[in-house]
Amino acid sequence: MTTVVIEIKPVEQSHREIVEMIERGEVDPVPRIGFVSYELFYKVLAPNRMAIIRAMTGTGPLSIRDVARRVERDFKGVHTDVTALLKNGLLKKTEDGQIVFPYDDIHFDFRLSSAA
Repeated sequence: MTTVVIEIKPVEQSHREIVEMIERGEVDPVPRIGFVSYELFYKVLAPNRMAIIRAMTGTGPLSIRDVARRVERDFKGVHTDVTALLKNGLLKKTEDGQIVFPYDDIHFDFRLSSAA
């Protein structure tokens, strides 16, 4: 089972952690997708887009039309959301033009604290 970790971290923290890992000669075996703020996270993974991800988890490659049927939405809206998810690395495109969520599970790893 392949799990992707979705994180919210400042760019500086992510950069520092990557540099430290490289200096130790380590490779992070866990696939990660990072966001620099909760606002960006929520914009990219809005409820309709999370519904797409949930509907695609464990299914293998699908056409956008198949995804639209699974989430019971119109093709155009799903196409827009799929494009955003592709752009942000959450979905992948296969050689034959289908889309896939290449993970079996998602782990969310972030902390929300006061802005002050």
